[in-house]
Amino acid sequence: MQVSINDTLIILVKGDITDLGVDAIVNAANSALQLGAGVAGAIQDKGGPTIQEECNRIGHCDVGSAAITRAGNLKSKFVIHAVGPLMGTGNEDRKLTDATMSVLEVAEVNNIRSLAFPAISTGVFGFPKDRCAKVMLSSTIAYLRSGSELDRVFFCLFDDDTYSIFEDELNRLTSD
Repeated sequence: MQVSINDTLIILVKGDITDLGVDAIVNAANSALQLGAGVAGAIQDKGGPTIQEECNRIGHCDVGSAAITRAGNLKSKFVIHAVGPLMGTGNEDRKLTDATMSVLEVAEVNNIRSLAFPAISTGVFGFPKDRCAKVMLSSTIAYLRSGSELDRVFFCLFDDDTYSIFEDELNRLTSD
């Protein structure tokens, strides 16, 4: 599924984010920038040790913020590490909005034209997928409506259930 917002395509795909040939993929990171399980583990496995080495040099990234590294052996050129909220810490929707917006801003500053998001915080951080879809998609649409140099923003979703949730939400947000 895809929609156009101010000449930028938002595209939903199902699959492994590390296989996408976009300028940057987004890592659902922790604030210590330690690559571990889930998306981060796949990035480490396929991208090689240089990504973690660059993360170690950065050292820390606050919740709601993002940092960029090169992508090692991945098909993409960069990895943008976004720190989403852990459920139960309070203000989770605002923190996820901030993380999403931080990624988009980092992408613009680094002249990235195509990027791919996972469903941030829905794995071990326990964020509900339906809330994630609403927050991330509405934040991205608002950002693109205010003007952007991005050509394509992918949401790469790992399974049918998550894809369906994001598809329903994108239809709801763009059906006016």
